[in-house]
Amino acid sequence: MGYSIEVYDHNFEEEVLEQSYRIPVIVDFFATWCGPCQMLKPMLENVAKEYDCVVAKVDIDNNQYLAKAYQIEGVPDVKVFRDGKVIDGFVGVLPEPQLAEFLANCQIFSGIDRALEAVEASLAKGDKMPAQTKLEELLESYPENRRVMLAAAQYFVTLDRPEKAMELVSAIREDEKPYYGRSQAIKALIEFARECKEPTGESEIDRQFARACCLTVDQQYEEALTLFLEIVERDRKYRDDAARKATLVIFELLGNDHPLTAEYRKKLMLVLY
Repeated sequence: MGYSIEVYDHNFEEEVLEQSYRIPVIVDFFATWCGPCQMLKPMLENVAKEYDCVVAKVDIDNNQYLAKAYQIEGVPDVKVFRDGKVIDGFVGVLPEPQLAEFLANCQIFSGIDRALEAVEASLAKGDKMPAQTKLEELLESYPENRRVMLAAAQYFVTLDRPEKAMELVSAIREDEKPYYGRSQAIKALIEFARECKEPTGESEIDRQFARACCLTVDQQYEEALTLFLEIVERDRKYRDDAARKATLVIFELLGNDHPLTAEYRKKLMLVLY
């Protein structure tokens, strides 16, 4: 976890240049009259809380020497310092997913991401209690963080705590575009978990659907996709197109960039058309 600080001409060398030899420093050159600067401000404040870095804010109107020295022509202008030098930057406002990608490219890592990786490693080994404890600690530390809420909700489904998972995803609003789609996918995952525990039919295709639901909850996505795709091919109308909808849920959980999403999206198109 880092921190945020206001920086001026007289302490820039100490708070930014010298500090950048110990920890990355993100400098936000801004102006109080700048609308986009106000949009970026809370995003960078969250970065300071979640990432291993310092966020230094420089008002260009009150620190014209720095603005001139770093050739600031438009704001917000964000520059990342490491070892006393600018290593990267951007002008304007980045959407949160792109901001996270930018930070990763600068080798600036989130304490949240590291904690979630530890949770995933525990779950992979079957150590559910340590994973659950860590998730609860994260939720206590970052109760409003949407990434934590979504990751925790998905894990709580795996840990057979659907009520807690539903509580978390229900707090995410439809206008929260980066997160709403995944929240709806996790709601579907909760239904998959119920179907897995208490199948609603006894036919062969019912058992196959229930098996695919179980595999999805256990994050065995490729096997689940194969079974769901077989059902789509056999009976597109099964439970009001439930198998096709289930594949779309898995695509949302995996993300558009995942190799399985690309592979099975093509297979689904071939089956449908």
